[in-house]
This record gives sequence, structure tokens and C-alpha cells, in this order.
Amino acid sequence: MILGPSQSPYEGGVFKLELFLPEEYPMAAPKVHFLTKIYHPNIDKLGRICLDILKDKWSPALHIRTVLLSIQALLSAPNPDDPLAENIAKHWKSDEAEAVATGRYLNSTL
Repeated sequence: MILGPSQSPYEGGVFKLELFLPEEYPMAAPKVHFLTKIYHPNIDKLGRICLDILKDKWSPALHIRTVLLSIQALLSAPNPDDPLAENIAKHWKSDEAEAVATGRYLNSTL
């Protein structure tokens, strides 16, 4: 579980993640996805996460703590230019304030 970062739409939220360490770990990145639903341009409805260190920027020097902190940082700073959820990214780009409010509202209903 990770906590929603302060000063983000996810502040006060507790998010359940599933973490799978492949046989090749630490040479291969862990597989991580959200079990808790979240309104975020880089996380799709299946909970998959678009984060470079979980893909091509993985290094065996990284630790699980680093992965979790990076996911928290992604919650604080969504990147709608590299989306996994296209419709949410479009919403974020067209009206960021409303998208943030939607994320905050949906987080509060969990």
C-alpha cells in the first residue's frame, strides 16, 4: 500500500498495489499495478502503470522502496504527454483543474 501524496488530488488516499517479482529480479523490473481504482492519465482502468523505471529505465540498482516512491511521485506529477489512459490525459490537458477535481472526488469516494 502507498499513501496518496500531500498536495495532490490523491492526498489522504490509501492505494493498494500488487507487486510481482519475476524470476529474473533484480535484473528485470518488478511488475506493479494498482488494485485500487484511480483517475490518473498514467494508470489505466486495469491498474497498469506507465512509468519508465518499470520498463526501459529499470536498473538492478533500484530497490522496491525506490519503485514505490517513484509511483508516489507520479501521483504528485501526472504526465499526460505519455498517457496510458488516453481519455483521462485528454481531460488533464483540456481542463487540468477539473481533472484534478475529478481525481480528488473519486479518491474521496473510495
